[in-house]
Amino acid sequence: MFRLEDLTLFVRAAALNSFSDAAREVGVQPAQVSSAIKRLESTLAIRLFARSTRSLRLTPEGEVWLPYARQMLDVMHAGLQKIQTPEDEVSGTLQIAVPSDLGRNLLLPVFQSFRRRYPALRLRIFFSDQVTDVFKDPVDVAFRYGNNEDASYVALPVAPGNRRVLVASPEWVTQNGAPQSPGDLAQLNAMTFVLRGRVHDRWTFTRNGEVSIVQVNGTIMSDDAEVIRRLAIAGEGVAYKSWLDVSEDVRDGRLQLLMPDYQGETVPLNMICPHRQQLSTAVRLLHDAVKSRCEVLSISPGSV
Repeated sequence: MFRLEDLTLFVRAAALNSFSDAAREVGVQPAQVSSAIKRLESTLAIRLFARSTRSLRLTPEGEVWLPYARQMLDVMHAGLQKIQTPEDEVSGTLQIAVPSDLGRNLLLPVFQSFRRRYPALRLRIFFSDQVTDVFKDPVDVAFRYGNNEDASYVALPVAPGNRRVLVASPEWVTQNGAPQSPGDLAQLNAMTFVLRGRVHDRWTFTRNGEVSIVQVNGTIMSDDAEVIRRLAIAGEGVAYKSWLDVSEDVRDGRLQLLMPDYQGETVPLNMICPHRQQLSTAVRLLHDAVKSRCEVLSISPGSV
């Protein structure tokens, strides 16, 4: 059985003579294109591309099969057009998994506005900092921080340039002073969180191409990112948070950016979906709505 997204990636890679260009065109990682081609080759029991470090070309078998792949895509797209729902008739249930802090404080208003725009649509929203398995858990899409290292699912970029930033409340800064360099953090109360089963207590900063990794310590640790954010606002210590999570707190003066000359690690936000066939009208519209909201905030933290 062929996947629609695999056929699409094969046809585009053949047209562009590049896995990377095909990936860039549809907004996925090159590894996802490579995995798609391998699945097709395994199903067909042939090699579709002759690969080298500098070139990519179709094999004779790939050239023979390419027009049939195009024909299959044309037939499937024609069928999808017959059953796709117009935007003004978006309905059904959409199940969404989202990180706790991001979901409750930034995206919940987006979800509310989205549901009001499409009143026939029902939303089931799951807030958790645990990594959702979109193949096993009862969700249609998941918003997830971090680089996409799994080519088995579809990852649509939402905020690819998002980074972690160092923050504390203005009151805490008044009492303790602002750290000037990563080395200062070893002496401060750093509130840490559990990230994918381990305590995230090694914080990374970059300035002028020089990378510093600091082992931090603190009196409070939590597996809920929203708890760490609330404690930072309450003046308990410093926190190393996603810019999307704290941007409005910085704007409204509840939190203050520390060491603005240093860049924290990159934590891109993606929308994860098991298969490209599940990119329904509702899913695509939701992706557009969330991406638009995040783009408003995706300014350089140092410019705030």
